[in-house]
Amino acid sequence: MRISLSVVRPFDPWQNPLCTCPFKYGLNPYTGCGHGCLYCYITSYIPDAFNPRPKEGLLEKVRKDLEKIPRGAVVALSNSSDPYTPPEAQLGLTRRVLQILLERGYRVVITTKSPLVLRDLDILRRHRGSVAVQLTVTTLREELAAALEPKAPRPAGRVEAARRLAEAGIPVAIRLDPIVPYLTDDEENIAEVVDAAAEAGAVQLVASTYKAKRDNFARLAAAFPDKAPLWRRLYFQEGKYFHGQWYAPESYRRKVLEFAAEAARKHGLQFTICREEFLQLNTPGAYCDSSHLLNGTRGKGD
Repeated sequence: MRISLSVVRPFDPWQNPLCTCPFKYGLNPYTGCGHGCLYCYITSYIPDAFNPRPKEGLLEKVRKDLEKIPRGAVVALSNSSDPYTPPEAQLGLTRRVLQILLERGYRVVITTKSPLVLRDLDILRRHRGSVAVQLTVTTLREELAAALEPKAPRPAGRVEAARRLAEAGIPVAIRLDPIVPYLTDDEENIAEVVDAAAEAGAVQLVASTYKAKRDNFARLAAAFPDKAPLWRRLYFQEGKYFHGQWYAPESYRRKVLEFAAEAARKHGLQFTICREEFLQLNTPGAYCDSSHLLNGTRGKGD
């Protein structure tokens, strides 16, 4: 019998067979995200996606949903937004959701680009073992980050947040995600991010390549017109259409991700890909959603 849920729902990455993470639930306290990242995919299915707004009656809906979900289940914050999107600084909905989830015995993985996560360090400390944090860092180059992620906090602040979380005993993963061809795929950029992740005390690196959709491609092409012809050839002529998006050629993606995996291994970091074919690159027992880092069950790096 199918359980009727309102806001805490089973995570379904559009039935993409390349998603190999264990079952979990997803919860987005906000509809849309204010970071405005050019490569973002949510604009393909969320109207007015770069205008974040709180979900009506969120907290009561969360409480009702949790009555139907077993304690100890993993809940991801968030898959179609950032739980620390700008309005959170004033509204504090994510903070209250965190309290509800963790105090009721659920396990939580937070994925964010915002150092605002440090505001909730008191909650995270109280529930060590039941929470992990993923911070997305696509590049440390400030000018490039400002162009790619115009309203997101700058990468230096994210790395510092990773450092403070790790120092507090919270497992941290850095998401080098997505790697954008001809912008962030050079070996120097990848090595810079991996070095910073290791220095900050992260235990895992997650990486994937940019997947093109009509809307995010149009934004990238407008912002980087000199790269647009290269991307059109790489994706729409040499690449493949798979589960609603265009993938770059397998040979290109394998080369880039192999380099990221080797850079991670040099630092003893766990490594996982996200929705890519090359499962042999993954650290055994590790998942790209970092759910293996919960309850002290951390895998070991190679």
